[in-house]
Amino acid sequence: MSAPAFSLCVYCGSRPGTDPAYARVAAETGDWIGRHGGRLVYGGGRNGLMGIVADATLAAGGQVLGIIPQALVEREWAHEACTELVVVDTMHERKRLMADNADAFVALPGGIGTFEELFEVWAWRQLGYHDKPIGLVNTAGYYDTLTAFLHQSVSAGFMSDAQMSLVRTEADVGQLLPALVQDSGLAPRFRTELI
Repeated sequence: MSAPAFSLCVYCGSRPGTDPAYARVAAETGDWIGRHGGRLVYGGGRNGLMGIVADATLAAGGQVLGIIPQALVEREWAHEACTELVVVDTMHERKRLMADNADAFVALPGGIGTFEELFEVWAWRQLGYHDKPIGLVNTAGYYDTLTAFLHQSVSAGFMSDAQMSLVRTEADVGQLLPALVQDSGLAPRFRTELI
């Protein structure tokens, strides 16, 4: 198996959500990763948006690295079709391996776990623990109120504009994903003609 052109860590819901647009953006994300010779790094589940993005990546010819704690194998129905499925002991180990194996991070719609993962890699970046790009896909305005609150935090003096700029927010994955891969410094390995 050839080395992937890039590895994109995707955080998203283990539920599909109520708006069909959420499932569509998960499928678009996986399809884009696969068509561009990439590897999806994600939480290893087969339910909800997690399963959709993994299935779409595989269907488009991409590789999938799933990382899931043993305690969640049954609860999230581990995706056995992953190119590689790693079962770990703890959530901390899961998140560390996901981060270590990624060139960039992107959050799709999701719940508490998605929020926590997004904020953790964002905090790590502003503290200098990594310099990998981070993106937020604002599908159907899902993250409008979150981004409004974050700007309120800047206005209140608890965050800076520089910290806000560390996360690129777009509604269109076709614009966001190429930008993240380019920002990761992988342009020479990336098949730019397919952007």
